[in-house]
Amino acid sequence: MERFAVSEYLEGNEIKTIRKKLKMTQTEFAELVHVSVKTIERWESSKKPITGPIVTLVKILNMDTRIAERLKLPQKKYPLRLLYMYKNEICTIIDVDERNRKVEVYNYTNDYIMRAFGKEEHPDFEMYEDFLESRCFPRSRDKMKLILKELDLPFYDPFMIIEKTQGKMAEDLFWIKIVR
Repeated sequence: MERFAVSEYLEGNEIKTIRKKLKMTQTEFAELVHVSVKTIERWESSKKPITGPIVTLVKILNMDTRIAERLKLPQKKYPLRLLYMYKNEICTIIDVDERNRKVEVYNYTNDYIMRAFGKEEHPDFEMYEDFLESRCFPRSRDKMKLILKELDLPFYDPFMIIEKTQGKMAEDLFWIKIVR
């Protein structure tokens, strides 16, 4: 059996120390570790050993506090935001200014296959349009008018199709959440 250089438990002051090191409130830290604020309060005031996954997470955060910063969602830069998802995980955030044809991308995975634009860190508006179209049925699809009618759409528009289908493709676990 493998052993890891992770303590079996933490003390309350260690939770408070990492939270302060990350410059987070109890509420922010609770959101990061997916527990209630009451749990954070209880942990920080506890005299009993704290066990569970939080022990490993605190070890990881102590090793590299930048991890928490890299996981923060940025303020919306442009009027439209798309979340490119794999199952329930955010892979890429795409902020779009359609009027001025600008795109800003934030990746939340190092795996290029999971990213909306692969290795491309700074896609232009044309790449964004190509990406949208890649998440729809092809323009040349047989009986396209029937599919559009089924979706209650007057014409082929990749964004409108994604609004209706969430960009889901057959047997594909990627999808798009639109945030206005």
